[in-house]
Amino acid sequence: MYNGGKIILGLLVFLAFVTFPFWYNIGTADKIPKPVIESTYIKEHNIKKCVESKDYMRASHMELLDNWRNDAIRRGERVYVNSEGRRYLIDLQNTCLKCHSNKKEFCDRCHNYMAVKPYCWDCHLAPKETKS
Repeated sequence: MYNGGKIILGLLVFLAFVTFPFWYNIGTADKIPKPVIESTYIKEHNIKKCVESKDYMRASHMELLDNWRNDAIRRGERVYVNSEGRRYLIDLQNTCLKCHSNKKEFCDRCHNYMAVKPYCWDCHLAPKETKS
């Protein structure tokens, strides 16, 4: 090979230049901050728990709401008994939105963070925003 050394050196410089952003940032990337979700109603009324635990609601609230829809609309069951045995009325407006009334600060913030587009508001009226 007549210019083999120059070609290999050129390829190594090219690879170093192309991969520079990857190895330069190793170990320096920060974690994406989780959204802070607060409710003034919950603070004002000193409510400690939702219908289920916080971890369960974060992971499975859409499944819970789908089950509520099926129970209330299709089966006519209007009372939900949680894992602790407490009873709640199956009602999005008066059970969920009583505490989580600020859609922009509560629902949208978390759904935007997770990059999901729920279909709740296709049928339900979105709560009116209140100034905090």
